[in-house]
Amino acid sequence: MCGFVGFTNYIGDNGDTLEKMMNRIRHRGPDSDGKYIDENVAMGFRRLSIIDLSDNGSQPLFNEDRSLVLTFNGEIYNYQDLRKELLAAGHSFYTNTDSEVLIHGYEEWGEELLQKLRGMFAFVIYDKTKGKLFGARDFFGIKPLYYAKMGNTFMWGSEIKAFLDHPDFKKEVNEDVLETYLTFQYSPTEDTFFKGVKKLPAAHCFTYENGILDVRRYWEIKFEADEKPTLEEWVNRISDTFNDSVRAHKIADVEVGSFLSSGVDSSYVAAAANVDKTFTVGFGEDEKYNEIGYAKEFSKYISKENTSEVIDPNEYWGNLPKIQYHMDEPLADPAAIALFFVCRLASKSVKVCLSGEGADEIFGGYTIYKEPTDVAIYNHVPRPIRRGIGAVCEKLPQKRGLNFLVRRSRNLDERFIGNAYMFSEKERKQLLKVKTNAPDAMAITKPFYDKVRDKDAPTQMQYLDLHLWMTGDILLKADKMSMAHSLEVRVPFLDRKVMDMAEGIPVRYRVNNENTKYAMRIAALKDCPPQTANKPKLGFPVPIRVWLKEDKYYNIVREKFESDISKHYFDTDMLIKLLDEHREGKFDNSRKIWTVFSFLIWYDVYFNDKWDL
Repeated sequence: MCGFVGFTNYIGDNGDTLEKMMNRIRHRGPDSDGKYIDENVAMGFRRLSIIDLSDNGSQPLFNEDRSLVLTFNGEIYNYQDLRKELLAAGHSFYTNTDSEVLIHGYEEWGEELLQKLRGMFAFVIYDKTKGKLFGARDFFGIKPLYYAKMGNTFMWGSEIKAFLDHPDFKKEVNEDVLETYLTFQYSPTEDTFFKGVKKLPAAHCFTYENGILDVRRYWEIKFEADEKPTLEEWVNRISDTFNDSVRAHKIADVEVGSFLSSGVDSSYVAAAANVDKTFTVGFGEDEKYNEIGYAKEFSKYISKENTSEVIDPNEYWGNLPKIQYHMDEPLADPAAIALFFVCRLASKSVKVCLSGEGADEIFGGYTIYKEPTDVAIYNHVPRPIRRGIGAVCEKLPQKRGLNFLVRRSRNLDERFIGNAYMFSEKERKQLLKVKTNAPDAMAITKPFYDKVRDKDAPTQMQYLDLHLWMTGDILLKADKMSMAHSLEVRVPFLDRKVMDMAEGIPVRYRVNNENTKYAMRIAALKDCPPQTANKPKLGFPVPIRVWLKEDKYYNIVREKFESDISKHYFDTDMLIKLLDEHREGKFDNSRKIWTVFSFLIWYDVYFNDKWDL
């Protein structure tokens, strides 16, 4: 696991500039570094040694005649098979790393290399002969890749902060993204919070040649239910495929641990992987926010060591600026902070940790996926009547049950944009003082819904989450919070072979009236006790709704809401009203409050230059 950065265009001090850019992402690779510089490009690399711990594994790497130059972040789990194939084709290898199969594979197969890979990756290859760059990001977006064209310079890297030291980089807030963020709690499009900086989407590659950038998709998720296998056969397929993925994800020359919460996903990973160490954090003593007791009990069940830590609220709040700095862009998911601490804890003992991200999106695990089947009887009410009922309920004071009637008055693509829905279009327009050209939420989700219009509702929701929520929120925080502590996180559910298998599971074996992740939970019973396999999903619980009612934290947020930058962007009266209503117990506004508060912290770090982290 590593970090890289690069840019085109000779600026006179390429070496010094590249060094500064590399130092910004030193946390991604503290073990060693490397550079390649010529009259056309500068490429820098920071290494976290996982496979082939010798200096031979340092990048940039070259092919035999040194006409191709590679920088790469990630792991290729089938590299040994690819290496044999390439050796048979006549290629010479100089290292034992997985990285080198990429450069020889590109030399041998060109862009078709991507179809052969199994792993998580972001990489850029420079072809010196053609003056051409080729870059790619993995199938699910596990590893990040950002780029920007500013002036005559094209720059790319693992983190946006690496661009800050380039003289051509112009730092501006992208206010269009700010508005969409207020709805999604993350930036859901290719654009980022830094104007002019984009993220390469998952399963996409690019070429940059003669000043022209060409971005294209190389792989698609295609849910096609196979009704022939029985439930038992699907359970066996899930078990066999997942265990094969876990074995591949354990390949390393260092010790591998596993995160452990109270949910089935991380428990299944820890049990199947047979790791020696598991890691857990919690908040306070309330079991709603502290899963340590469960984790220790489960670790005893699988005869493994559990290391845990209770996070003090002062420590949680005190690390928020550092967390937003490492995130690059504002992310209002409170679980990101919890992940920061569990990564910090694990990094004291291991260099690699397995985690359970992706199981919900692939196997149908979120409770909201049950909504279309749980309330199917209400769908028989004629749509005009449902819409009328919903319109009336929307104007009434918030009460339990009314939100159901409002939601069910709308079509699926009107009511579901993913697992987070903070401010509606109307609310965010009222809140924002600045005018933007931001698209509405449905304009962002429509291209994804259009590809699965012929599928059932839960499948449509999964497909949307796989492309937006998982990449923009779940995997963003997994990468940034782990790399903040020089820890590699691997996600065996997000494996090409697992996805290829899961695409065929009928919806009734994913989501039904009995449970979510139905078939996967049964498969997990082979390695986990029933109380684990059937446990309802909690997420990564954090008690921010409780803390925001306490004077100390209420006042911290209020001070930020009354700051000059808040007054520039937002209607602060509306913000204070949200805060007061929450403290008084009228409404749970905690997630909306956290969304704005997270942005303001991020702005302080990046635009008020509060770097003293």
